[in-house]
Amino acid sequence: MCSMTNAIADIDVQNWLNKPIGSYLLDQEQALFDEVVSDIFGFNALQLGFHQADLLRNSRIPFALKASETRGNLLCETQQLPIASNTMDLVLLPHTLDFSINPQQTLREVERILVAEGHVVITGFNPISSWGLRRFVSKRCSSSSAMWHAHFLSSLRIKDWLTLLGFELVVTRMACYKVPLQSARWMQRFDSLDRVGSRCWPMFGGIYCIVAKKRVLGMKIIKPNWKQAKLKRGLAISPSQKDDASSHLTKSNTKDSVCQKINQN
Repeated sequence: MCSMTNAIADIDVQNWLNKPIGSYLLDQEQALFDEVVSDIFGFNALQLGFHQADLLRNSRIPFALKASETRGNLLCETQQLPIASNTMDLVLLPHTLDFSINPQQTLREVERILVAEGHVVITGFNPISSWGLRRFVSKRCSSSSAMWHAHFLSSLRIKDWLTLLGFELVVTRMACYKVPLQSARWMQRFDSLDRVGSRCWPMFGGIYCIVAKKRVLGMKIIKPNWKQAKLKRGLAISPSQKDDASSHLTKSNTKDSVCQKINQN
């Protein structure tokens, strides 16, 4: 029953993405992920959810994996990932927390599978935007798309959760400043909002993108001590030992010369 419900919701999301507003969201998020993942290196990467887009296409990490509850290389729940701890260098969460039954547990699982200094990239709907207002209206309509029934967690709450789990916040970006309308004609009339919004009201974008790095307490990078002497102390002669040896030789030579003069007399 649960898998059937997820399949129906998956079809609904796909239909929503085929509409002008969905295509606009997909293009904006694809551009965000393409820019972010290109500077992250490692061996293993995971895209958790949102399988309709290849968000790792610009990544330099050789092994990329897609996982979701309905499609992908791995079928699983986001709250219980069948992945070993400390194995992933990069994890993408495109609206995964927005649709998770327990978003905090999902974030804890991501922290578990990430290696030290690994990165997580999170996108979500911003409740303080025109998209949040549209969700407030559409959620009361039973025939509305499943996209408008997401959690719409604020970026501040996500940052608090990341800080509690020991993550270091790297960067936060916003996108989708257009008013979310179904008509492509009306969407085109608001093209200028993407340019003006990023400069004038950057925090009111329809979606946010948070990049965070996993930090491990107590981890210390050991660097070579190039100033350390190559020879042991017992083998190397210190300056004080050299002075003592030279003074001892001088005294012995002086004593021998005095004895010789006495014998001559």
